[in-house]
Amino acid sequence: MPEWRNPEIAAMREIFAAMATPPDAPKPPWSDRRAGIDAMGAMTPLPEGCAVDPIELGGVAAEKVTPRTADAGRAIFYLHGGGYCVGGCASHRVMVARMAEAAGATAYTIDYRLAPEHRFPAAVDDALAAWRALLATGLNASRAIIAGDSAGGGLSVATAVAARDAGLALPAGLHLISPWANLTNASAAYPAKGETDFIITQAGIDEFALSYMGKADRTSPLASPVFADLAGLPPILIQVGSEEVLMSDSTQLAEAAGLARVDVTLRIWPDMVHIWPFFAQLTASGHAIAESTAWIRKQVP
Repeated sequence: MPEWRNPEIAAMREIFAAMATPPDAPKPPWSDRRAGIDAMGAMTPLPEGCAVDPIELGGVAAEKVTPRTADAGRAIFYLHGGGYCVGGCASHRVMVARMAEAAGATAYTIDYRLAPEHRFPAAVDDALAAWRALLATGLNASRAIIAGDSAGGGLSVATAVAARDAGLALPAGLHLISPWANLTNASAAYPAKGETDFIITQAGIDEFALSYMGKADRTSPLASPVFADLAGLPPILIQVGSEEVLMSDSTQLAEAAGLARVDVTLRIWPDMVHIWPFFAQLTASGHAIAESTAWIRKQVP
């Protein structure tokens, strides 16, 4: 087992190890797993003065997150992670609020339908419907960013591709945190980082992929955007940790974007694990959000 140079990550690993379910134990029902990630997301309070209002976007339940620092002319459309099977507005409310506050933006999150009850392309359909609805409210796409983590990172790219193909206005940029962008779950990082990634296991991510895709083709561009035509997409910022099995998803996505002449910035953070900006207790979480929101402010001055 590797020795962690970052003491905060080392402590976090011990906590995750204590919480881990034995491999031979029955899998908890999806309802329990969803409640667990929601509870994890609520462990940190919202920024002071941040307002959260339930709304609906294109028939999809959503939230509008407005920090005290919000500039009405800058928006973040955020798509949560969770392997397309768990997570939602509740789990990511605090993370989105922290990002929106640092960026001086109003944020919108959605509860897209989850698998296995709603399989591919339900999440893409919901995200595209919500983006279309946001545009219909008068949102200036050139003043907005689409962002997401893990599955939400892959979904952010898929939403932009679907919006481009539908003739909809595209955002000023895409911000992706540890994106799950290749649902074949086969890349160099899986064997290289299998022992260091204590958040994602091969068996666990294979279960999520099967639950979301069923018998559908996992190389479908809207499921695995590393296989998509990315031409015409706006600038992309990718943040990924050096110790996660999804690192190759990020490098493959950056290459695909570069080959399509897309402006792409890839930042591989040493010693970081999957979606570390989600964990507010980590010093590096604040640093990563500061980096990403500086990029957002550059795209939307």
